[in-house]
Amino acid sequence: MDLSQLHNALSSQSFHKVADICDELILRVASTGVAYQEEWPYAVHLLGHLYINDLNSARFLWKSVPQSIKEARPELVATWKIGQCLWTKDYAGVYNAVQGFDWSPETSGIVASFLENYRKKMFGLLTLAYSTIIVSDVAHFMGMSEEDATKYAVEHGWSLDVPSKMLTVEKPKITAEQKVDSSKLQRLTEFVFHLEN
Repeated sequence: MDLSQLHNALSSQSFHKVADICDELILRVASTGVAYQEEWPYAVHLLGHLYINDLNSARFLWKSVPQSIKEARPELVATWKIGQCLWTKDYAGVYNAVQGFDWSPETSGIVASFLENYRKKMFGLLTLAYSTIIVSDVAHFMGMSEEDATKYAVEHGWSLDVPSKMLTVEKPKITAEQKVDSSKLQRLTEFVFHLEN
């Protein structure tokens, strides 16, 4: 079984490609009739789906994994724990699942990148949802200590009221650009010309 394309994606940190590469490879290998289950990198495949937030495909893959393999691979079970937390929107659980396992060299890169992206996503959601928020809630949603969460928020432009332990959210500046379609401009010009004449 040739997994070089998958290894290249992992080593080049093209983690967004992992799920598609694995899906294509597993179909190709399965169609040959060769037994592949014992050698298949299920944890990497599952992480690929979680990385692109394709929870339905992750659940389907988990259900298709033979029980004997689930029992023999703790890293696969740890990966699925992340998926379960994502599915149930257990925000703190996602961080606990990621940080509660000693990931192999093969999976550590994609796990670290997933966690960084997840943390950015959570911060973005907090920015949109709140104008002020207590430090402990930020720490909960960001999977950090209160000190680290405060530092992260302040570095991203939020301000801290120390006595109340409240953070004031810095909303992103929204710039609206209007693009003028030349064909619409031409029709408008013709319409105005027609009205004037």
